[in-house]
This record gives sequence, structure tokens and C-alpha cells, in this order.
Amino acid sequence: MTSFPEPTAPAGSRAEVFLRYLDYFRESMVARVSALAEPELRRSRLPSGWTPLELLTHLRHVERRWIEWGFQGRDVAEPWGDRRDDRWYVAPDESRADLVAALRAQGAHTTAVVTAHDLAEIGAPGPRWDGADPASLERVLFHLVQEYARHLGHLDVVAELAGGPTGE
Repeated sequence: MTSFPEPTAPAGSRAEVFLRYLDYFRESMVARVSALAEPELRRSRLPSGWTPLELLTHLRHVERRWIEWGFQGRDVAEPWGDRRDDRWYVAPDESRADLVAALRAQGAHTTAVVTAHDLAEIGAPGPRWDGADPASLERVLFHLVQEYARHLGHLDVVAELAGGPTGE
């Protein structure tokens, strides 16, 4: 697993710091989901009803919405593809391996975008911004880091309830 990006570790740029945190949180999500027994992946232990696989696909789509649909301004088919009937959704035929591969591929895309752009660069206008001015890449990355960190905490609780690994 990727080591926690200690604040005192030297980094060549702020972009590198953002990517380290995103990689850490993404791989921590994968580790928690990978350690759960198969029946726990599609079971919810919370009143809100989400499952670990639904959380995994949600984060992949969040990253896609903010980087591809938002910052890059790309035409993205089904930007809200992680939702059905106003809740997170994973199709019955989607496997843990498929969802982990999709999340990692999305992370590789994010890394490629971040390394090719300046953090101060403003995103392309488009529907992701819902009429507001587009955000800078730095603001998008800050949002993604908080999204991953928050949801990793949620998954830590669910994994502990399921008898899986615990976080800090």
C-alpha cells in the first residue's frame, strides 16, 4: 500500500503533494474493499444504505466528474453514472476487480492531467460548473482530496463493523 504522505516529506511541487494524497486515499480505499469478504461488498451496515462497492464506484465517478467533465470540459457520457433512483448504484455484474481497475484507471488519468497543467489553470467552461465560473485545477484537487478523505473515514467504520481492517 502507498505510504501516508507525511507533511514533512520533500516534494517538488504542490501538484506532487496533491497527487500523493490522492494516491494514498485511493489505494487505502482499494485496500479496505479488497480485504472485505465478498458478501460484505454488496451489503450495507448503515441506515443510509450504501455498500462498499457503491462507495468505490462513487469515488471513481466523482473524480471523473471533476477532472474530465469539469476541468477538461470533456463530453462525458453519464457523468452521474454512479447513481440510480437518487442513490449510489453498482450493477450486479460489476465485480470488485472491475471497479478497482476503473478507479485506478481514473487515478492514472487524473495524474496525467495534473502533470500536464499548472495548478492555477482554470477549468474549461461547461455543464459541470452549473453556470458558475470554472474552478482552478488546484481547487478541483483540493475538493477531491477532501472527498476521498471523508469517504475513507466512512469506509473505515463500515469495514470495522464488517470485521475487516480498521483505519487509524
